[in-house]
Amino acid sequence: MSTNSADIPTPYTASVPRPAPDRAALRARIPGWGVDLDPADRPSGTVERIDPAAADRGMPPRQADDPGRERSIEHAFLTPVYGTAQPLHGLSGHIRRWAYARFSEGRVAHWLLLVAGDRVDAVGAHVRSLASAHPDNPITETGVLSETRRRPIRSRFGRGRIDQRHTWLDPLLVAGPWVLAGWLVLRGARRVLRRR
Repeated sequence: MSTNSADIPTPYTASVPRPAPDRAALRARIPGWGVDLDPADRPSGTVERIDPAAADRGMPPRQADDPGRERSIEHAFLTPVYGTAQPLHGLSGHIRRWAYARFSEGRVAHWLLLVAGDRVDAVGAHVRSLASAHPDNPITETGVLSETRRRPIRSRFGRGRIDQRHTWLDPLLVAGPWVLAGWLVLRGARRVLRRR
C-alpha cells in the first residue's frame, strides 16, 4: 500500500517559498549549485540504492507524546522518538523550557538561555555535592595531580597546543566556585557567631 507524501505530516512549520526558484536561476545565482544532482557526478552515486518498500513506509511509529518535553517552536510536534532518561528539573529546567518555548533555534537568545540553564544546573550540582556526605574533590577530579607525572613542561610548550590561550583561566573556573563557596560559609559562620 503506497502512501501519498502529502499525507505524511512534517514537523517543520516554516514556510517554503512558492513557486520554488528555477534551477537555472539558482545555478546562475549560486556558484556550484546543483553539482550533485546527477548521480553519475556523485562519488557515492554508484552505491546509492533506494528501497521502494522502505520509501513507502513513511513516518516511524511515534512515542507517546509527553507534554512536559521541550520542543522547538519550528516543529509542529515532537520527533517520533525522543529521550526520556534526563528529564528537565528545577530552575535550569525552567530556563531551558523557556528557551524552547519562546525563541527559535536560529536565535542567539535560544542558545544563550540553554548555556545559562546548563551553568545553573552545574552550580546546583556543586551545591548538592557540598551538602552530601561525599563532596566533589576538585584536586583529584580535575586531573591536576597527573600534570606532575606526565611530562608537564614538555607536553605544554613547543607543541602548538591551542589550550595555552586559556590556561590562565582554568584555575579560576575550577577553583573559583570552591573559593566562593568557602568564603560564603565563613561569612555565614561569622554572622552566626556574632549574633550569639
